[in-house]
Amino acid sequence: MAKYEDNKSSPQISRELFRRWRDARQQWDAEARNAVDFTLGNHFTEDESTALQSVGQADFVIDRVYAAVDKLKSLLTARPARFSAIAREDSDTKLANIWKIILEYVWDISDGDSTFKQVVHDYAVTGLGYMYVYIDPEDDYGRGEVKYTHVDPFRVYVDPASRDRFFNDASGMILSTFLTRQQVLDLYPQLKESIDDIEVGSNSLYGEDYPSSTLKNSQNVLTPAEVKNLDYNVNQKYQILDRFYKVKVPFYRIFNSIDGSEKIVDSDIYNVIIEDEQTIEAINREAITIEEIMQTRIVQCSSIGDTLLYERVLNTDIYPIVPFANIWTNTPYPKSDVNKVKDSQRLLNKLFSLTLSHAQSSAGLKLLIPEGSVDNVSQLEKDWANPNAVIEYNPEFGEPHFPQPAPLTSEFYYLIDRVEKYIDLNFGIPELLQGFGKDAPESARGTALLSEMGESRGKSKLRDIESSLSKVGQVVYNLAKDHYKFAKTFRIVQPNNDITEFAVNMRLYDDKQNEIATIQNDIQLGQHDIRIISGSTLPSNKVAEYNMYLEAYKLGLVDDVEVLKKSEIFDKEGVLKRKGAMGQMQQYITQLENQVKKLNGDLQTSEREQVSARKRTEVEKFKSDLNEISSASKVKEKEKVMQLGNLVNQMDQSLEQDKKNKPGSEQLS
Repeated sequence: MAKYEDNKSSPQISRELFRRWRDARQQWDAEARNAVDFTLGNHFTEDESTALQSVGQADFVIDRVYAAVDKLKSLLTARPARFSAIAREDSDTKLANIWKIILEYVWDISDGDSTFKQVVHDYAVTGLGYMYVYIDPEDDYGRGEVKYTHVDPFRVYVDPASRDRFFNDASGMILSTFLTRQQVLDLYPQLKESIDDIEVGSNSLYGEDYPSSTLKNSQNVLTPAEVKNLDYNVNQKYQILDRFYKVKVPFYRIFNSIDGSEKIVDSDIYNVIIEDEQTIEAINREAITIEEIMQTRIVQCSSIGDTLLYERVLNTDIYPIVPFANIWTNTPYPKSDVNKVKDSQRLLNKLFSLTLSHAQSSAGLKLLIPEGSVDNVSQLEKDWANPNAVIEYNPEFGEPHFPQPAPLTSEFYYLIDRVEKYIDLNFGIPELLQGFGKDAPESARGTALLSEMGESRGKSKLRDIESSLSKVGQVVYNLAKDHYKFAKTFRIVQPNNDITEFAVNMRLYDDKQNEIATIQNDIQLGQHDIRIISGSTLPSNKVAEYNMYLEAYKLGLVDDVEVLKKSEIFDKEGVLKRKGAMGQMQQYITQLENQVKKLNGDLQTSEREQVSARKRTEVEKFKSDLNEISSASKVKEKEKVMQLGNLVNQMDQSLEQDKKNKPGSEQLS
């Protein structure tokens, strides 16, 4: 590969820049290293410890700083970071969802939770944390994976002229790595013949990455500075310098005047297509126009001694070593929270030391005796230690008495409390967030409001950290877009053990044409801006969140499943599965019931139709029979009427005859 800008990749340049940038930050190195030791409980120098002991006070440590650092980490790294991809054009929206999955996948394979926690630790202690985005060529069975890792801030050297919080304006950055001989040969076997000519250890011009401390190691902590003294092979380590700097790289915009499409390609692709006869013919008739555009890219050159190991252009305009700067000083050397509160912590130690000294004085009773009242003072001291002793004294000289030390004032204890709160305040950790707030409101709503107000300083820090995380996400996007050009399935295991997967760059073949018809989910297409979802790493207020979803459920805005997801039910995944199965079963039963109803309706309709037809026949027959019966009944009725009439006439006649024949009929009549 050609060298850029007058051989800027030269190992000699890397060595010279390393020497200058290392010397420029010596003061920051010393302060940061002391802050590391201070966080580990080493709060005094040898002279300070001796001075305290000379006045009867112990070099006693009440470590409020370590607790504050640990609490800050737990607040800012409570949950995994979640990224969003914002499409620059509407056509890129589908790919934006895919990129969210890819970014989550990279977080998982990089052990993002642990990496991020260590970065925040360095951020709080030294003032600088670093996350390094790189390509691991051995992962995924040699296909490589985009990853990121934590980098010790003492290994990173930056152009001191930089004034940008993210070092965007720096002329370069250098990552220093010390390796053993065998490690070098494993990574770079081509150095087998020349490695003996490369300077090592203390004979090099570089020194050590980890500076020494001026503090007394009273806690017996093994720091890198102490460990290196235990390593007999420390002077046989080789220094690898990875230098990153910016260059202008040509790209080519190819515009198709026929369909209005355009495509941007790098120089390698351009050199291929420009030799194509069809492309040349299209250019000649102005169907295609090509424009050269210069873009900023990062060059990584790696060297050992005077030997250049490799040089590559990275597909990103952002330095892959992303800084997390704490208290910004408009220089590449920000201050840390620990350095800001060291004096307060020392005062706290002093106050507790005085309290301990006072307690010791109060516990041990002092005896004042008149001069000459006791013959042997040394014997008196021995007898005084015996609880059953009988001690003689001369009352002529006066009686002994026991002086009591003056009690410590309430202002003394108030000062201790204020110093502790001041330390927590500088870290952005109010008392309420530590779980023992004395003045916490009785209502959950009031507590949540006070907690949110108390978190304001912590959230201010978080906004700075989130800006750096967005930079990390953008570098991951840039490198992944260039690296993942092959078909690949990204698989993520969700917290509920569900698996989410998405395939990208899938080649779909046209069997008739025997060629690739299209590429499904081609992540090389489109442009996206990567952002961190604000507050995604903060702890969630589960009670408040559940109540909010419960209220939304009552309003009909969400279903009961979403409410269940926010609850504290132990086996919520099992409940959701069972509820889903029951829902499916109920749906199936409802479908069967509807089918039965339909069949019954159809049957009833059919039966009604059959009955109606049968009844019509029967009615017609009945009508016919009825007419016949009616006609017959009319004839018979006439005959019966005639017979009845005759019978009536006969009975009338019989009665008349009886009247005539009966005696006295005249009188009776």
